[in-house]
Amino acid sequence: MMADIDTIAIAALFGPPSPARDQADARIMAAASGIGFMAIRDFPGDDWLTPQNRARLLAIFSLPEAEKQRLLRWNFDPTRKNVYRGWFPLQPTAVSYKEGIDMGPDIADARAAPTGLDANDPLCEATPLPAENILPGWRAAAAGYYKAMGSVGNALLRSVARGLGLTETVFDADFESGISTLRLIRYPLRDPNSSVDLSGPDFSVMHKGETRTIIGREHADSGFVTLLAQDGVEGLQAKNLAGEWIDVPPADGTLAVNFGQLLERWTAGRVRATMHRVIAPRKARFSIPFFYEPRVDAEITPLPLAGAEPFEPFLYGDYLWDTATKFVEMSGVRHLRQPRRAKAS
Repeated sequence: MMADIDTIAIAALFGPPSPARDQADARIMAAASGIGFMAIRDFPGDDWLTPQNRARLLAIFSLPEAEKQRLLRWNFDPTRKNVYRGWFPLQPTAVSYKEGIDMGPDIADARAAPTGLDANDPLCEATPLPAENILPGWRAAAAGYYKAMGSVGNALLRSVARGLGLTETVFDADFESGISTLRLIRYPLRDPNSSVDLSGPDFSVMHKGETRTIIGREHADSGFVTLLAQDGVEGLQAKNLAGEWIDVPPADGTLAVNFGQLLERWTAGRVRATMHRVIAPRKARFSIPFFYEPRVDAEITPLPLAGAEPFEPFLYGDYLWDTATKFVEMSGVRHLRQPRRAKAS
């Protein structure tokens, strides 16, 4: 019997058609249409997943608090102009107990600019970053990682397209000049003496006979493909087809991959968006998710899939803003962007 979460070598996805690529495609589609989670290994850029290279990215958490404050988003510091990119601090009373930074395509290419939209769209804003002399080499590491993950995201979506019987490049144009997000997260240990009651069902669960604190609320990602580098510390769990919570192994040299609700909708349910959560390990936990995303003005229209229900086309940016502003770290910014709306057909 196949393990609940398959680990798939994907080197063949980056080469020409071959039996090895066909086999990888089949396993990817089985995972995508089944549990909706998998792990991948053996791909260009997988050297970023060593502890040493992960540490280069996570060095941002060693910044003094005053430097982190310079990177805050507007909803945490109204003197800042950035509202979508930037630093989010710990929210002491929230279930999702984490701090971190959201970064866009400008970290990989300073010339990255929005296409077909006004530059005032907050979804296209620049990312506030620490100065080079504060964290020497960090920007180059972030840029290298971002580019590597973009290549993996493209290869996986091409594999999914083949698995659906579509032209393998069907998604490519929408993701050209996309606004993929690289997020760095630290989950510190909660202070058991804080004013938050951690005994309630929102904050704790039973797992393997012991009570564990929830630090990442149960959710399904909203978008397309999430590529998650873990730091070797357990805690990430996915809900399998039987409705059971299973651990996602944090193995070095692998990425955990899950699919989002928009891809599930776009593929008429053939790809599955899976619920997942994070429970507190015995020490602080770090993770590096990369959300592979299309252009803000990409028009999401029905795919030519048999039996797929038609829907009104919509713009990715409108969908993203509607979903992203529901998260606690984005509270209070919803009114700052109005829908652009797709052109009437």
